[in-house]
Amino acid sequence: MANTKKIHFEISERKILLRAFDVLLVLLALYFLGVYLKFDYFNISIHSYYWTFVLTFYILFFGTIFEMYNLQVAGNQFQIIKSIILSATATVSVYLLTPILTPPLPKNRLQIIFFYVAILGTLFLWRMFYQKFLASHHFNKKVLFLADDKTVESLAHELEKADPNYKVVGYLSTKESSKKTVNLPKILPESLEEFIKSNSISEIVIANKSNEEVPVEVYDKLLLFLEKGIVIREYTQVYETSTNRLPVQFTEKDFYKYFPFSRSNQNKLYQYSIRLFDVVVSIIGLTFGLVLIPFLVLGNFMGNRGPLLYTQERIGKNGIPFKIYKLRSMVTNAESNGAVFATVNDTRITPFGKFLRKTRIDEFPQFINILKGDMAVIGPRPERPVFVSQIAEVMPFYQTRHVIKPGLTGWAQVKHSYGENIDDSLIKLQYDLYYIKHRSLFLDVNIVIKTLSTVLFFRGQ
Repeated sequence: MANTKKIHFEISERKILLRAFDVLLVLLALYFLGVYLKFDYFNISIHSYYWTFVLTFYILFFGTIFEMYNLQVAGNQFQIIKSIILSATATVSVYLLTPILTPPLPKNRLQIIFFYVAILGTLFLWRMFYQKFLASHHFNKKVLFLADDKTVESLAHELEKADPNYKVVGYLSTKESSKKTVNLPKILPESLEEFIKSNSISEIVIANKSNEEVPVEVYDKLLLFLEKGIVIREYTQVYETSTNRLPVQFTEKDFYKYFPFSRSNQNKLYQYSIRLFDVVVSIIGLTFGLVLIPFLVLGNFMGNRGPLLYTQERIGKNGIPFKIYKLRSMVTNAESNGAVFATVNDTRITPFGKFLRKTRIDEFPQFINILKGDMAVIGPRPERPVFVSQIAEVMPFYQTRHVIKPGLTGWAQVKHSYGENIDDSLIKLQYDLYYIKHRSLFLDVNIVIKTLSTVLFFRGQ
């Protein structure tokens, strides 16, 4: 069976592609600039190789902070231009301000302009090319589902929403239903091979929500397709890879089969390193907070009218309650009618409180909680007991997030907007459980960088 596949990049492959070509093309541009325009501020040579490493680090670091490797940003022309300008400007500015690690400033200051324009122009041209050709619909991945009639459309919709480059073009029913009308083409086992060939299917996703048995004859065909190079994966694996979330709404009673805890949760060296990191960051944060106190007191007096600091009960590790410290951002007696989720344009939030939330300054007193050991810098956000009880009733695995300390920031906070209802809580739970499953130093660093991006773009709620 001949199967002509179209080019498709996985999410991780696209991010690697962006990073690799960002660096490679910038270095090539600087090299040719030196050859043809007598540009000698930045030379790529054996004797100055560390300059190249430093520039590479700055490009990738600031590119990450300003979201150049966020695929949604990379596919949006306005957003990526803004990110390119910010990343190039920050890269060049910091590179010029670290003379010990970088070349001495040139006597001809015009070379600094050449340096900046080369980096900015190269990133701009390359990213416009990527947006025009590599991020286009010509690179969609055509997928065939194996699923039952009742769930196939919702599962397909969830996958296509998670990664728009996935296109579910048909399905083979593993459990038919006379009561359910499905708008996807249904493929019969005997015509499966011809359908895969004619539609250039590159991946088959086994999407049984429950434990229905796939017919033996279909398994035999799957083995044949596997030998011919077609990727066959289980739905939860595809979903987790595409969304960086754990699909708890699809796993039912088999949840723990998909959720082995990260070894980092028991790794003593990792635990001690994280605790040291927590203490150092807390001391720095509290020091910065002390500097801001006069301005906070004045702002609170003018825009809040009431006490600046308040405490609230939250649920911590192993379900143990603790008192969290925060700067008040709402009117006094904001919950006189009972506890409710805060919303984006919540009328209870004061003018000064909006500033505190957008800048995340309202969270600064929680560094005290981190020093006390109630919280960590990174982890699931601690929730109030009343909301924990409500959410746990509709989400059987919600209590699982309490196996580690709650955090000041976390994977859910940098990947999803502020939770306003139970549906938002489900999405954030998926991110929290993904973090617990994949917890590692690399993921922690990723969260710290994304948190910096959130603060710099005033995305706090």
